[in-house]
Amino acid sequence: MNKIYALALLLIWCCLVTAVPAHAAISARDTAEVIKLNKQAYDNRYTSPEQTVEVAEKALALATELNYTRGVGEAYRVMGIGNYYLNQAGKAIDNYLKARDVFQSINDLRSQAKVLNNIGNLYLDNNKDKALEYLNLALDIVQKLKDEDLKASLYMNIGNVYYRNKSYNQALSFYDKSNVMFAKNGDSINLVQVLQNRGVIYYNLHEYDKAESLLLAANKAGKEQDLNKPVASTNLTLASLYIAQGKFEAAGSVVTEGQAYAKVLKDEKLINDYNYISYQLELKQRHYEKALGYLQTIFKQDSLIHSSNESTQITMLQEQYKQAATQREKDAIILRQQNDRIKFWAVTAVAGLLLVVIGLLYTNVKRKAKTNLQLTELNGEVLKQKDNLDRVNHHLEEIIDERTKDLQFKNKKLSEYSSYLSHQIRGPIATLRGLMNLEKEGLVDEKECIRMMDKCVFDIDQKIIEMSEMLNDNGKTVF
Repeated sequence: MNKIYALALLLIWCCLVTAVPAHAAISARDTAEVIKLNKQAYDNRYTSPEQTVEVAEKALALATELNYTRGVGEAYRVMGIGNYYLNQAGKAIDNYLKARDVFQSINDLRSQAKVLNNIGNLYLDNNKDKALEYLNLALDIVQKLKDEDLKASLYMNIGNVYYRNKSYNQALSFYDKSNVMFAKNGDSINLVQVLQNRGVIYYNLHEYDKAESLLLAANKAGKEQDLNKPVASTNLTLASLYIAQGKFEAAGSVVTEGQAYAKVLKDEKLINDYNYISYQLELKQRHYEKALGYLQTIFKQDSLIHSSNESTQITMLQEQYKQAATQREKDAIILRQQNDRIKFWAVTAVAGLLLVVIGLLYTNVKRKAKTNLQLTELNGEVLKQKDNLDRVNHHLEEIIDERTKDLQFKNKKLSEYSSYLSHQIRGPIATLRGLMNLEKEGLVDEKECIRMMDKCVFDIDQKIIEMSEMLNDNGKTVF
């Protein structure tokens, strides 16, 4: 038992020694730099996704060096966002899954909800049901945490799912909710995004005036905050709106501006979308040759994008399978750990019971040995007392024999005395009685009678003295 206690104390001490350097490292270097880099990377997502990935990689390296777990998870998440805007779905899902594992290891629910939100956005163009599933999982966590900022983002993204399902009124309901929440929270960047989304909904509902007002407001706010992605996306919808209204000059102006932003972003999908809107614009203006040129470019890009989308879907399915396999492996490890714990406690319990039984047996043996010793001592004492009793009995028998002989001797003397008394004293007593009778009858002189009676009494007294002496002298006999 002492060895076990010593081993346990040694293990605890080793854990404490191991834990101290990590804590000291985090305290020694300022983790604010990691937080700053992650924020900088995140803020660049709409302006330059490439910079988002680069800065997030720096944050990841520093956070890893500092052993700053939350910083590592956030760096992976922001890298995933950058790759998402670069249309690198395979890299994005890999980053998101790593971030989710990190946040699960430290039980950071809010960050887990943010990652689920990002994964939902990633599935938006490939699997809308899957996207809604992840977004609702994130929403459940956020509602428990009562996080209004993240709830607003989730409402906007759920609205995006309904928009792609062409459920425009449902989408607008979620956009309106998120718009109110973003305004209340002072989130100017997401306000630009939700303005654009609401404008797109009104465009699809053919309410062009509302759509134009919202889209122009989003365009202006996006330029003021250097948000290249929202500006490019907003101009795309404005161009479609102006073409539908026959405002070809205005459409051409926003298309030119939007193309410039798309090229800065190096977003192939946006560039292709602008080629398509340019084709529509030239076709509406009956510039058939230019329209044909745009159509050929679109055909080439569509083939590339289609191949890329198929590859992306395959990659995401592979990542899903990998994630499921990893989860199964984790579950197996957890199950083994549980079984090991059960075995450990079972062995510990059995060992404890064995120790108790051994202790009881040892105590019982010790008690029996003590009892046997006491019984041996008692037996010796009894034998000793028995010997003493035997000696006493033998002595008593000798005393009894002596007393018996003495009594027999005295009885014999008494018998002789009785015989002697009856023989020796009877004569004087008979004489005395005769004198008394003579005196009564007046046959004897009174004085002579008294003298003779006195002589008889004297004789009796002498006989009694002699008898007493004979009784006290063992050597004499009566006869």
